[in-house]
Amino acid sequence: MRVLVVTAVAAERDAVTAAFPRAPEEVALPGGAVLHRTAGYDVLAAGVGPAAAAAGTATALTAAALAGDPYGLAVSAGIGGGVAPGAPLGALVVAERIVAADLGAEAPEGFLTVTELGFGRDAHRPDAGLVRAVAAATGALSGDVLTVSTVTGSAARAAELTRRHPRALAEAMEGFGVAEAAAAHGTRVLELRTVSNPVGPRDRAAWRIGDALAALTAAFHALPAALASPGLPEGPP
Repeated sequence: MRVLVVTAVAAERDAVTAAFPRAPEEVALPGGAVLHRTAGYDVLAAGVGPAAAAAGTATALTAAALAGDPYGLAVSAGIGGGVAPGAPLGALVVAERIVAADLGAEAPEGFLTVTELGFGRDAHRPDAGLVRAVAAATGALSGDVLTVSTVTGSAARAAELTRRHPRALAEAMEGFGVAEAAAAHGTRVLELRTVSNPVGPRDRAAWRIGDALAALTAAFHALPAALASPGLPEGPP
């Protein structure tokens, strides 16, 4: 299947394309975005946050559909924060659920999700067989990956997110945007995150961005074998 990989920034995009032997070809998209195409994988650095991720993903999916060559899978990929103790530094996480963790409203009784408010959905669940195949091929941990618009920087917020999402293993900023765009196009979705820092008090000195980017390259080196596993569906979800 053709695969669209959406990252936030160029360093993540380059870590993905480094997994493949052929140098990527640059392909222009409407609006000025540029895909890096290699070995059946198109990689787009769409920008930071769920809005930029959704817009970039929708543009790429629409362009492919209009060209008569749609993608079979969209993957949100990059580095992120790991929820202790489940996801230590350097770990790879594949999302069982992609959760919009701060999309909703504060209320006297606590946080209300957008689903509870009746305005949409707050989570996407990737195909379980695909998640298992990716975890087996890459050694990834599987659990919830939280999408936030503001990165957690305090112990109090980390504790609150963990209380509301006990299966959370990682936090990032783009997955839910990619998943929303993919759902609108009937395209399967995955989210892969390598852990560069713990979720909690912000401590730049403790971040291991280089190690996390290297782990991202290793994950995409193993991913094609997972996607070729017998029995995995190739059509729309």
